[in-house]
Amino acid sequence: MKTRIKLRQMKREQRGVIVAVKVGGELGRRIREMGLVPGTEIVVQGRAPLYDPVALRVMGATISLRNNEADHIEVEVEEP
Repeated sequence: MKTRIKLRQMKREQRGVIVAVKVGGELGRRIREMGLVPGTEIVVQGRAPLYDPVALRVMGATISLRNNEADHIEVEVEEP
C-alpha cells in the first residue's frame, strides 16, 4: 500500500517518489533546481543529531535539506 507523507516524516533508508513540491518563489525554484521534482525517486540517507538537516540520495548525488524546506515536498512511500 502506498501512502503520501511529507519528506520530513521519512525514516532513515526509506525510499519514496516525489509527488508534489508545494512551494513557489525562490525556495520552490531552488528545490526544483536540485532535482527534487515530481517523479524523482529519493532515499533518506541520514539525519543530523537534532534531525535537521536531512541527507537525501537523489539521482546518484547526496544533498541535504532543512526540515522547513522538506515540509514543502510530498512523497509517496511504500508501507509494509
